[in-house]
This record gives sequence, C-alpha cells and structure tokens, in this order.
Amino acid sequence: MKERNGCNRVPYGWIFAFLAPTLVLFSLYTLYPSVASVMYSLFDWNGFSLKGKFIQFGNYVELFHDDLFWNSLKNTLLFLLYAVPGRFLFSLFLALLLTSAICPCKSAFRTLVFIPVVTTGAIIGTIMTLVFDPGNGPVNLILMRLRLIDKKVFFLGNADTALATASIIWIWKWTGTSLVYWIASLQSIPNELYEAATIDGANTFQRFKAITFPLLVPFGLVILVLTVSDAMKVFDLMLTLTGGGPFYRTEVMELFIYRHAFTASVPRIGYASAAASLFGGMFIVITLLQSMIRKKGKEQR
Repeated sequence: MKERNGCNRVPYGWIFAFLAPTLVLFSLYTLYPSVASVMYSLFDWNGFSLKGKFIQFGNYVELFHDDLFWNSLKNTLLFLLYAVPGRFLFSLFLALLLTSAICPCKSAFRTLVFIPVVTTGAIIGTIMTLVFDPGNGPVNLILMRLRLIDKKVFFLGNADTALATASIIWIWKWTGTSLVYWIASLQSIPNELYEAATIDGANTFQRFKAITFPLLVPFGLVILVLTVSDAMKVFDLMLTLTGGGPFYRTEVMELFIYRHAFTASVPRIGYASAAASLFGGMFIVITLLQSMIRKKGKEQR
C-alpha cells in the first residue's frame, strides 16, 4: 500500500514482530534479573525461604564495613591495572607488526593469536593450571632450563604472583580481540599519507609519530574503554585458575558475589545482590564513559 504522498508505508507491524523474540529474551534474562537484584539487595534473604526480611540499606552498610568486599574491589582494580595496559599495548604492537611488510605468514599468525578468543575461559583456566603447575608444568621447566629461576615457583598458588599470573593469562586469551580492532583501525589510514611521507624522506618512526599515532588516538580511546569493560568480566577464568585464592588475593568482585550467593554454607542472596548492584553501577559508569569517548572520537574524525 502507498500513502497519499506516494511513499511506501513503513511495515511497523513486521518490525515489532521480528524484534519481539529479542525483546522477550532481553526482558527475561537481562532486564528482570537486574531489577530483581536491586530489589533483593534490600532484603536479608538466603534464597530458600519464601520471603526475606526487609532491612532497607542494611546490606549496603554491611558491605562498606566488610574488609573482604574492599579486598575484592582492590583486587579488581589491581587486575585492571595489570591487564588493561598489557593487552592494549601488546595488541597494538602485534597489529603494527602484522600490518607491516616485514612480517611473513600474516594470516596464519592472526589465526594463532585469535584461537584463544574462541576458547571458553573455563577451558583456558583448566589448561593453564597444568601449564603453570609447579611439578611438571612447562613454564617452570623452561624457566629453570634458561636459569631464570633457581627453584620451581607455584605461580598460581603464591599470594604475591597469583594475580599477576592470572593477568598474563587473560591478556594472552583476549589479545586477539583487540588485535582485530587495531588492524581495522590501521587499515582505515590512507596509504597515500605514508607514500607522501616516504617521498619526503620520513623514516618508519617519523611516519608512525606524524601519521599513525595521531590518527589512531580516536580509535585507541574506544579500544581502551572496551578493554576495561572486558577486564571486569573474568569470573570463569579466575574461578578455574585460582578460585579466589590464595588467601583471597585473587578474589575479584565477581567471585565475591558468587561466594556469598552460591558457595557459602548459608547463602546470602540479599548481600550478594547488594554487591552485584554496586558492581553493576561500575559497569554503568564504564558504559557512559564509553559512549562519551565514542562521541568525542567521531567528532575528532
């Protein structure tokens, strides 16, 4: 059918029909759990009784006096400090290498780097516990052969090295994602700029400083925010690697929530929901920051 002005009528009915499954699933598995978590945070509820005791903001007050909560927040921030710059810079280095003319077998190397991305975190964590095993793990054997260590080190069981080791494993797993972002960003830079700079006598470093770096800044800001967001979702990997140990030194916020909600002798769903609500608030801040940075990046381009 056509309207009086001759334009085709937009089939809103079909649009909503196709969107309906997504809206239903989003409401059931994202919207409702988020709202319910905030509601449960106002109750002292173990998850088994029909209803809990309404304590208003009591769970939040207790959280602010819980040393293990602050410990989990500190571990989360430390993990971000270790993992985000490492993944950001390492993936940029690989992208520059793979887009240069000196790197052979680029396709094969990209595939090898991206394989860990499509492997689940639980599997990666299980394998890495064997790789870093102090008994027969290859990491200790190689380091001892190279005489970098005098005796075997329990990297994932040592309180001083567990979080840093988990960060290295996380960087290795997710570098492929950032690599794709960087390569797409580098390929968007016109080759004519490099050709003109080469004719003017600029060397590799000068071309990077004058052309590549300035044009990558808007993309880099977005990639940085996406990396921070990814680094806050390490539950499956950390659970299989360390389970939050030793001595809560790797218990990030997600593991703190999981411990109180599911593994405690007496589950505290309300308390865990309060922690989850605060953690969700951190995600909202990251998302808003991401939107602001994307907008700024588009304006600069």
